[in-house]
Parts: sequence; C-alpha cells; structure tokens
Amino acid sequence: MSTRYEVHSYETSGGKDLIMEYIRKLDRTERADGFKVIEKLEQGKFEELTIKTWRGKISEVYFYKHNRIFYVVVEDKKIYLLHACRKQKNETEQKTGVLVVNRAKKLGDELGKKFI
Repeated sequence: MSTRYEVHSYETSGGKDLIMEYIRKLDRTERADGFKVIEKLEQGKFEELTIKTWRGKISEVYFYKHNRIFYVVVEDKKIYLLHACRKQKNETEQKTGVLVVNRAKKLGDELGKKFI
C-alpha cells in the first residue's frame, strides 16, 4: 500500500489555481493524463511516473505531449505543485525556470524550508 500525499497547487494572491487552470485548458487526452499524474502523486505512486530532479529539491513530472509539472515534496507528506507547462527549448524555457525558482523560494520562505 502506498503512502498518501496531500497535493497543493500553486495559487496566485487572488486565489487562482494556476496548475488546474493549465490542465483544464488542455485537450481531452492531455487533460486526462494530467489529472492521472496528480492522482498518482497523491497516492505516492512515483514509480509509475516519469520524474526527474530539475534543480535542488524541485522535481518535474512529465505527461502526455511534453507537458510537465514542477513540484517539491515536503517531509510531512505534502507535495506543492509550482508550475505546469509544455516543455520548450527557447527563451520561454528560461522564463519558466525563473518563475519556478521564484515560486520555490517564496514557498520555502512561507514554510521555513529551503528548496533551492
């Protein structure tokens, strides 16, 4: 039996859930795979996912058509989803990196942790 994790999506200061918003805008197949990834994270079934360490304690999980979600795991069985996007190799990729690092630092400050 797998350990259950609490999954938290990144929200703007206005309460907008950016991760779910991204997934909901995908086509049906991609959207279903995105929700399946989150379900497997909740169930602790990391071995069934395509995951790699991105930077520091930040990991990324890939799903259908080069989509990915950046996240961190906190030792009390909580996962914080930081950003979701389609993998690209250009200037957008650099902007994504800056965004993920900034969100990880902000979350770390809030939780008294260091992720990067």
